[in-house]
Amino acid sequence: MILSMTGFAAVATELPGCSLAVELRSVNHRYLDLQLRLPDELRGLEAAVRELLTGELKRGKVDCRISLNHVQLGAATLAVNAERVSQLREAAGEVLRHAPGSMPLTVAEILRWPGVLTEPSLGPEALAAQAITLVRQALAELGASRAREGQKLKAMLEERCRGVEAQIERVAPRVPVIHDAYVEKLGARLKEAGLDPDAERLKQELALFAAKVDVAEEVSRLSAHVAEVRRVLGEGGSSGKRLDFLMQELNREANTLGSKSVDAELSQAALELKVLIEQMREQVQNVE
Repeated sequence: MILSMTGFAAVATELPGCSLAVELRSVNHRYLDLQLRLPDELRGLEAAVRELLTGELKRGKVDCRISLNHVQLGAATLAVNAERVSQLREAAGEVLRHAPGSMPLTVAEILRWPGVLTEPSLGPEALAAQAITLVRQALAELGASRAREGQKLKAMLEERCRGVEAQIERVAPRVPVIHDAYVEKLGARLKEAGLDPDAERLKQELALFAAKVDVAEEVSRLSAHVAEVRRVLGEGGSSGKRLDFLMQELNREANTLGSKSVDAELSQAALELKVLIEQMREQVQNVE
């Protein structure tokens, strides 16, 4: 499967006393470049998160953001710490025994006492475990996103491969036609000049011309490179660098084909090849 380096994933969950979210963004890059942004409470997870990302991703500039937001809870979520209230009652009774005229604590005063009202919350270890779980979920979503984009890239590249093959089929039959036309044209000019078309000079000119316009090798290499592109696309995996190399080779052969052209149709075919190869090269930059 071909994977794109472009993708996005976002997952979130509500936890006691807070909300936790993980966002992953990925764009193309020559190597794997990780940018991590973690809240202070989860700073100790940086090594674990980095290990998770490098285990799944091979190339791309990846921005990983973990957000932790503490939420204000309503009265319905508050809980009374019975143990703390018992401690206050015992302390108040002790005070009254020593100072019988003292005013007893009111309910409002007890509720305002530190530690009497508690809000549900997660401990550091539980919070870290939830964060790692969310990172794994986000990685799975990012992988699915990159796979979908990869399928689009593969379809586009295969379409351009068909276009390149069509131009190769257009070029191949032109070579002998161009040669025969040049022989006829050169012979006619020699006759007009009163020279023998079968002379040794003509043979030399034809030999030089044949070497100049012989594009059989370029056509053969173009076909071989296109076949290799198809093989790599079918094999999948981390193939971006391999495809990029093949684009360079295809472009080199198309340039040589154009430089050898002495025919308008051959020149047009070489130009079409360059356009198709450049379109492929641009898209290959996004392949992992």
